[in-house]
Amino acid sequence: MPEINLGIIGGGQLGSLLSVAAKKLNIKTTIYCNDIEAPAQNFCDEFIFGEYDNKEKILEFVKKVDVITYEFENIPYETLNEMNKLKSVLPKPSINRLIQHRLAEKDFVNKLNIRTTRYVSIEKKSEIETLKDYLPGILKTTTMGYDGKGQYPIEKIEDLNLLNIDFSKGYILEKLVKLKKEISVIITRFGNNNFTIYEPIENTHEDQILKHSKIPAEINEKILDQSKNWATLISEELKYIGTLCVEFFIDRNDNLYVNEIAPRVHNSGHLTINAYNISQFENHVRAVCSLEKVPLKKLSNAKMINLIGKQIEPFRQKLKLNKNEFFFDYLKKEIKEKRKMGHITTLI
Repeated sequence: MPEINLGIIGGGQLGSLLSVAAKKLNIKTTIYCNDIEAPAQNFCDEFIFGEYDNKEKILEFVKKVDVITYEFENIPYETLNEMNKLKSVLPKPSINRLIQHRLAEKDFVNKLNIRTTRYVSIEKKSEIETLKDYLPGILKTTTMGYDGKGQYPIEKIEDLNLLNIDFSKGYILEKLVKLKKEISVIITRFGNNNFTIYEPIENTHEDQILKHSKIPAEINEKILDQSKNWATLISEELKYIGTLCVEFFIDRNDNLYVNEIAPRVHNSGHLTINAYNISQFENHVRAVCSLEKVPLKKLSNAKMINLIGKQIEPFRQKLKLNKNEFFFDYLKKEIKEKRKMGHITTLI
């Protein structure tokens, strides 16, 4: 088999875990990132530091690699598109452009007759004052923002006066559902009707950051089937190549809603490293590098906890783990509040 050099844009924990998975398959990884201290340089074969609009650096990166993927979605479309003219970028840049924009993403999902929460485009503050039936809701920037950044919960109109919101940006107002629980479905698509799909994962958030994930999710058969069917339909419609995550809400009446699509490997899928024979990371590498699909086998039930900020410290001091516990340190140099520093997966 000829040697493959996989280019990964972004050097956070997802880029790190993709590099580890690639190494297992004897695939080299070159990471391009605009953070000089990106932790993924501890795991990849080669690291290139540069801004996402630095044409010379990008060309240097593209020349070294055979195929390109990315670990986060907020990369300029123009950058991905220019790269794609020289080397294959997977998932396709057009998919990333669609999913970068929350309004376009919701419209796309609704056109597939898949339920989302009610939503409306907001361009100025006065528009919200006429939309009381969308409250309580959450106001989100249409682009950028993750882990709660650029998101403003609004219970009532008066709350707007307490928030310092820059209305020069575009927003989407989403009506809150009476939430029972959140789940995610991770699917890797290799080609037309050729995919591998993981069972739904149940997630718990704290301060809009994922805290716990577990399998199996405590959901009924109807929701289990519907969530997997909707994730499959979305990936087929996008003609997606690689690993994709669809995040869902379940309301108190057991109605399912698509919340967001992540066009990449996903934090909730970290437990697949230990709970399955093939992780979401390995499957992504296999799909984008045109390797064979291996039948998926679940090895164990599992739960995962994110280590946020200083929660990493006792584990870095070699806190003793049980035989069924697995500690992952992302090797981020600076410990910051609300920063994902590592995770623990427990097989149960």
